[in-house]
Amino acid sequence: RDGWKEDSGYHRRSLAENMMFRLKQLGDRLFSRTFERQVAEAHVRVVILNGFTYLGMPRSVRAGQIAPAA
Repeated sequence: RDGWKEDSGYHRRSLAENMMFRLKQLGDRLFSRTFERQVAEAHVRVVILNGFTYLGMPRSVRAGQIAPAA
């Protein structure tokens, strides 16, 4: 089964599908009428999604070191 996933690119496709699902949670349609504003609106949604992803990332510290204050 792992060989099939690797051969078919399942993991990459799964990651892409998950990202599109999360992007659509911010709204599944664009409200702007002009193409330039639609591009800007899509960029804003991606920036928001990237911000949420960054906030959810754990902070790693080497064993034996003190973590800096947030």
